[in-house]
Amino acid sequence: MADSRDSDSRDGRAGERDGEDRIVREIRIDAPVDRVWAVLTEPEHIGQWFGQGKPTPIDLRPGGIMHLDHGRYGYFLTRIVTVEPPRSFAYRWASGFPGEEATEENSTLVEFTLTEDGDGTLLRLEESGFLGRAVPAEPSPDDTYESHGAGWTGILDLVRAHVEALGAE
Repeated sequence: MADSRDSDSRDGRAGERDGEDRIVREIRIDAPVDRVWAVLTEPEHIGQWFGQGKPTPIDLRPGGIMHLDHGRYGYFLTRIVTVEPPRSFAYRWASGFPGEEATEENSTLVEFTLTEDGDGTLLRLEESGFLGRAVPAEPSPDDTYESHGAGWTGILDLVRAHVEALGAE
């Protein structure tokens, strides 16, 4: 059975809060690591869990750009930091600055770590750097630690559903 763990949740799930600078989520996905990796990093899949359903342009290498169309929240040019198939993928996301390229100054760091868990995968997401990043002159209520914390729970549910549906085909 799939489960999830939130590190900053108050609903009885496992975890901790880290001064509102770091969000951690873990979910178990009933699929092999290679399939989860593909969904996190291949253009035809990314838009299914973080986007508008269309293939997502991605230059999958450290320093490359991944385009995320987050609908009403904006279009984001994330900067890829880590690509270690099929275990680790990280990028910088300037969620307060739609349309601008993510830099160390204006972004958070989003990290995915994949670990084999029996016949499935434990997927860990960590987003950090909320306290040290630049904030726009008119901040959006959607660009907050709280908003991202709630958002990642739903996004990871979409990742799991997409990955597991691929296995059913």
